[in-house]
Amino acid sequence: MFLYIDIDDDDNISILEFFGMKVTDCPALRFVILNDDMPKFKPGSTDLTVAGIQQFVQSVLDGSAKPHLMSDPVPEDWNAKPVKVLVGENFDSVAKDRTKNVIVEFYAPWCGHCKKLSPIWDELGDKFNDLPDVVVAKMDSTSNELEGLKISSFPTIMFFPKDSDEVITYKGERTLEALVKFVESGGQISEEDRKDEVNPQEEAETDGHTEL
Repeated sequence: MFLYIDIDDDDNISILEFFGMKVTDCPALRFVILNDDMPKFKPGSTDLTVAGIQQFVQSVLDGSAKPHLMSDPVPEDWNAKPVKVLVGENFDSVAKDRTKNVIVEFYAPWCGHCKKLSPIWDELGDKFNDLPDVVVAKMDSTSNELEGLKISSFPTIMFFPKDSDEVITYKGERTLEALVKFVESGGQISEEDRKDEVNPQEEAETDGHTEL
């Protein structure tokens, strides 16, 4: 399907935001595959001629085009505070550093549960700030995307243990004590802790997270 979106209609601006675009980027073209991952593709040029569009669409269909992943610019002060600021461009170099244990909160600025977690997350950063092999970080997942890692609810907390390619999703209580214990254990969850894990259904019923 080829869809035309009139950006003069203010109600359509949210569609641009979904693609990580601004009004000043238009006119522009994007290709979206409507599956669970919703990969988005961006042309390599601004050629909006029939021939240019045909070439772009064909490159997606034949698999030669790579998905376009949104990323904010890397902040100059991303490393200045105890909680490190990650974006798409610096995520792999920080979160997948095998010499460190890295815990990341994936959040949305408008998410009430994320705002509630924010002061606890700052305390967590302060707690481990002096340990060189532990990194506490956060990433705005509304404006940054990662290949092979889809975030569908907020907040999502993931742990990247050192000396490993494993990714552990944290489902426990969002208290400072529980988070500290989780990080200090290297991402291990005891049977006692499992009893306290947040059940997704119960969490939804108690308004514990926000679906994307």
